[in-house]
Amino acid sequence: MANYPAALTQPWEKNHFPSYLFPKYTAMWNDIIGYFQNLEQRPIERLAILVGGLLFFWILEGAIPLLPLRYKKNKLRHAGVNFFFTVLHLILHTGLAFIIIRLSDWCLQQQFGLVYWFHTGVLLTVIIGVLSLDFSSWLVHLVMHKNKYLWRFHLIHHSDTNVDVTTGLRHHPGDSLLRGIFFMLLILVSGAPMYAVMIYQTLVVLATAFTHANINLPKPVDKALSYFLISPNMHKVHHHWKQPYTDSNYGAVFSIWDRLLGTFSFLDTKELKYGLDRYYPAEKDEDILTLLKKPFMQPDDTINNT
Repeated sequence: MANYPAALTQPWEKNHFPSYLFPKYTAMWNDIIGYFQNLEQRPIERLAILVGGLLFFWILEGAIPLLPLRYKKNKLRHAGVNFFFTVLHLILHTGLAFIIIRLSDWCLQQQFGLVYWFHTGVLLTVIIGVLSLDFSSWLVHLVMHKNKYLWRFHLIHHSDTNVDVTTGLRHHPGDSLLRGIFFMLLILVSGAPMYAVMIYQTLVVLATAFTHANINLPKPVDKALSYFLISPNMHKVHHHWKQPYTDSNYGAVFSIWDRLLGTFSFLDTKELKYGLDRYYPAEKDEDILTLLKKPFMQPDDTINNT
């Protein structure tokens, strides 16, 4: 484990709760910190979390589907296209992980970032780190929707006309790179130590599978979740084919950013239709070569998927 200041690893003393009064809780937090601190060094374990989440929600969406999806050929063919982009995303972010680790370690060495400036305990460090990184996910998502050039990369994610659990990491490499840049910027601002970074990355991987899965939760449950977390129905609104719904609900894990910053919207699931009304031909949403080339092609304003 990195040599963090005591304040970042001893929450009970920092908050005037002597550890001898709460030995179980102190041991629990030490175990949590220890597990996530070195998780980036265990890629097989991280991959197992990703695959496990995908498999769980793949099975669940077969049991309680939200919408009857109409794949071009079949679900496996659709999944194959999305897994291709998922592999590209993972390769790119594996490379970025080396920079992320160095950046987090630099913050530690220089005592740079919110958690060091305010000498936060481990609980507040995790909260600040996780919320900061989640804000980076919201912010980069907003920027990609508002910038015409960056949108050309992000629309590959939105072009999927059959949103299911495999859609979650369907990102063009340009999209993935920009997400990584914003992620690192918020590590710099927050000073998030690696255990906070890995806690968030684990949360966002599972949340991405959950929010994209074609699952039909009871509406009261989904609504209750959406007050704090991004729920499946809340995120499906973002994948509706027409604006302004496409330009809303940008959050990844927590819904607070959309609710606080005015980008939340609601649409009944009965009205959902996936894909894009323009920008990309719906019939080519499983054409890998076209999907890869599209951001570099001249925009075609004549496309109409109505």
